[in-house]
Amino acid sequence: MKKFMEEFKAFVTRGNVLDMAVGVIVGGAFGAITSSLVANVITPLLAWIFGTPNTDALNITLRAADEAAGTEALVLGLGTFVGAIINFLVIALVLFSVIKAFNKAREAAEALKKKEEEEAAAEEEPKPTAEELLSSILEEIKKK
Repeated sequence: MKKFMEEFKAFVTRGNVLDMAVGVIVGGAFGAITSSLVANVITPLLAWIFGTPNTDALNITLRAADEAAGTEALVLGLGTFVGAIINFLVIALVLFSVIKAFNKAREAAEALKKKEEEEAAAEEEPKPTAEELLSSILEEIKKK
């Protein structure tokens, strides 16, 4: 049991596990923001365009509720489905934009690093190879 706990501790304290945990937490907060954007901004705009108070009005009632028979209404939730699709598209668009920005920043950083390395290599005087050193030593010996 002790070895199991040590292995578990090593697993949990690895950097990528902690990064993943932070990603899940930030993702949850990000999901709340995008859900609010869809529910409070985009959905009312769509409802206004379609002339309904909200997208739930786009739902289709297939069977009305009958209290006497004890049956609930059967509703085809097109409006709710449209809201979910919009939510997904907004999340996908924002994630795409964020990933694209990170990739662009990473490429710029890599290009800067490569440029600095090239400048540093250009500033250094080329070192003679082993063959060149040996031939110069041999020439010095022949002169003496």
